[in-house]
Amino acid sequence: MKKKNKKPDEGPSAERWMLSYADFMTLLMIFFVVMYAMSQVDQTKYNKLSQSLSIAMGGGKTIIGADNTSSVKDSVKTVDKPTESDQSEEQVKMEANKLKQLKKQVDSYLAANGLSQSVSSQIDERGLVVSLSNTLFFDTGKAEIKPEIQNTLMGIGKMINQMGNSIRVEGHTDNVPISNNEYASNWQLSCARAANVTQFLQNKVGIKPEKLTSVGYGEYRSVTDNSTDANRAKNRRVDIIIESNKFNSIERGNSTSSSTNSSQGTSQITTTDQQKVNQSQQH
Repeated sequence: MKKKNKKPDEGPSAERWMLSYADFMTLLMIFFVVMYAMSQVDQTKYNKLSQSLSIAMGGGKTIIGADNTSSVKDSVKTVDKPTESDQSEEQVKMEANKLKQLKKQVDSYLAANGLSQSVSSQIDERGLVVSLSNTLFFDTGKAEIKPEIQNTLMGIGKMINQMGNSIRVEGHTDNVPISNNEYASNWQLSCARAANVTQFLQNKVGIKPEKLTSVGYGEYRSVTDNSTDANRAKNRRVDIIIESNKFNSIERGNSTSSSTNSSQGTSQITTTDQQKVNQSQQH
């Protein structure tokens, strides 16, 4: 009697490859999840992921221990660097201290030469302002610097040139109308005086022309009212401003119709006014 050949039971064994495939896909998914999590290091998410994987893999120790989560961050040493704002604040403080020291030096020079009543200095938002009395430095209605006071201006110029900052020279007058044929207005007189001081600082002191600017304001930027002779005398002045870098950066590129650029030797007022300035330098 022939034995019947029984076929092997192919049910369970035929599906074993599916189990291996499923395990492989699960491990692959876990691998990509771990890689993604490591690319975005976040301690809270790291701990949660580690616990989830531990549970999914059957308990026991976590694959990524909570104690080691900081190792990724610690592997790269970081050095705290000052931000741009911090550096800017430090630079402003350093410059402010230098301006204060320069003011002390100027004040000592003025006191030693008996000029404290005619020349003053102060620090404001623009920088260090050295105010020259027009009465001491100029004859009435004239823009030429008095020869006897040029040594004083030379001494002041050498001190203010130490910092290397931009220097702005401003001419000012009182509100009494000018009464001569050389200048048509106080405004033009103030421009000529400022230009002469600027060119003196360039030619005699040696300050770089690109650091110099001269401006005339006439009677329109007075420090006090013009009700008395004493007040009018205060308004008649030439201000030499050692500009702070912060103020200079704001002013850079801005100009008015009354400004004169000494580095180019040209006036933005009129050609006639510039000729007067140039003629005054020849005396």
